[in-house]
This record gives sequence, C-alpha cells and structure tokens, in this order.
Amino acid sequence: MQKITIIDSTLRDGSHAIRHQIPKNAIEDYAKSAESAGVEILVVGHGNGLSASSIHLGQSAVSDQEMLSTAKKELKRTKLAAFAIPGFATLRDIDLAVSEGVEVLFVASHCTEANVTKRYIKHSKVLTYGVLMMSHMADKLKLLEQAKLMENYGAAGVLLMDSAGAYLPEEVESKINFLANNLTIPVGFHAHNNLGMAVINSVVAVKNGATLIDATTRGFGAGAGNAQLEVVLAVLEKLGYDTEVDLYSLFKGSEVIAKLKEPQLISPLSIMSGLNGVFSGFAPLVIKAAHKYKVEASDIFRELGKRKVVAGQEDQIIEVAKFLKHE
Repeated sequence: MQKITIIDSTLRDGSHAIRHQIPKNAIEDYAKSAESAGVEILVVGHGNGLSASSIHLGQSAVSDQEMLSTAKKELKRTKLAAFAIPGFATLRDIDLAVSEGVEVLFVASHCTEANVTKRYIKHSKVLTYGVLMMSHMADKLKLLEQAKLMENYGAAGVLLMDSAGAYLPEEVESKINFLANNLTIPVGFHAHNNLGMAVINSVVAVKNGATLIDATTRGFGAGAGNAQLEVVLAVLEKLGYDTEVDLYSLFKGSEVIAKLKEPQLISPLSIMSGLNGVFSGFAPLVIKAAHKYKVEASDIFRELGKRKVVAGQEDQIIEVAKFLKHE
C-alpha cells in the first residue's frame, strides 16, 4: 500500500488545549520522542501559527523563535515545520522561522480564500503545503478550485482541515476522493473530534486517496481535540498502511502530553461546535461571554453557526452574546 506521511501537530494545534502554554521542557521532551519514533514532520508553534501570540488569541508561554530552536536541537530525521496564517504571520516571520531551521511550511487560509496564500507560498524557500481551513463550509467543486490555486502557487500538497469537527465519513469520502482524483499534488486531512469522528474520518481520508494525515498525540487540541495520533497510527498499521512511525516510541511522547492535560472529553459544547460548524477554539471565549451576559453557551454556538462565523472573527462572540441577551 502507498506510504502515508504523518504530520504531527501536537506542539502546534495541541497548544490550544492549554491556551498556548506549552513549557520549553515539554517541547524539548516531545521533540525527542517524535525524532525517536520517526515522525516525518513535526509542527511547532502557537496554535494559530507564527506571530499569532497575542492578548486576543492567547499569549504563548515561549516565543516562536525559542519554540522552534528548542525543537530543532532534538531533530535529525524529523523535519521541523511551522504554520502560517496570512494576517497573523508576515513574510518576514517565515524567513525568521526558516533561519531557525524550519524545513516545512504550512500556509493556511479560510477554505474560500486561498488567494491570500499566494505571496506566502511563492515566497517560501522550503517545502510548502497549502491548508484549507473550515473546509466543511465549501462543496467539493469550490474546494477543488481553491486547492488548484494553491497548486498553481507552488504548494507541494493541499490539506483539508475540519476546523469545527463537523465532518461525517461520507463527506470526507466525497471531498477527499474528488480532490485526490483531480489534483496532481498530494492531498491531506486534518480532523477534529467534536462529533467523535476524528479517527474514522482520518482513516476514510486515507482510503480515498489522502497521503498526508495531520494529527496530535492524545488528541491534544482545541475543544474535543484532534484525531488521536496513536490511534490513527494503530488503525492504519492494522489495515496494512506504511507510516514508517514506531508507535511504541511515540507512546513515550504521549506521557509528556499526559502531564500537561488530563484526557480530553467530548463535552456538550464541543458537540454544539461540531453540529453548528463553528471553530473548536472558540469554546473558552464562548464560555466567558455566556457567563458575562448570562446567556446559554450552546445558544451562542448555534447563532455563530447561523452567521457562519469563522476563526479570526472572535469579536462576533461578544456581539452574539449581547444579541441573545436582549432578544
């Protein structure tokens, strides 16, 4: 069977789970584990990528530069990667990341706004992938159109991100299969677990042509978390796919993450996030707004879904809470 490239985002997307407070020693220890396990790509940084550390989105415990340099010291075979969202990250941030040893870059946009990635993908001097976030909000024809833009800009592959954990397996099958059959570059998938579908959705993606799978150890991540990397690896191994990752070595990294946070559960709010197609990372802000304005957090998620609010529009949470308060 075809080789599956594993992208480990535990030290990037996983940081949402503890409000971007991953300590330096945990970065060092987990990077050692990823290297030992033979993980091909390890993504490191603030949950929202380069230069996203802020009061608005959450301030990292460690700077971008220090996170990247700390991880890089422990990596030889494993490639160090960074994540960039235009608007947060600048071209200069990309250059600085590369100077710290970044070998792979992921440039992400909302699923209908791939044009904003053009300068970033073209500017990058390292292996660069495009990422279409909140991909449940576009049909397969629109996703193909946007993926082709990234392909034309020079992306080495395109990943669909289920930022809200809203996908069911049938949707993954339809979209991944369509992209894999109509692009000349690899297709990947990044799942969230709001509806408990992250592992099966990742496996369905592979069965339908995805050769890049992005996941996190212990499912570490926003809301209900991401696809749990150890489980995805175990299932793919049982199905006969080659990931070249030593599952037992990765278990050591799992213990590093276990010390940072208790196992993540699928809470009622995570379910509401998935049902309404709202970014998982909104949960802490929704809870805060619900308490302040004395409204139901689930109602905020429902209204955010109606308004099709996406990551970067966090100010809408307060507006929605005020609206519900006076409705």
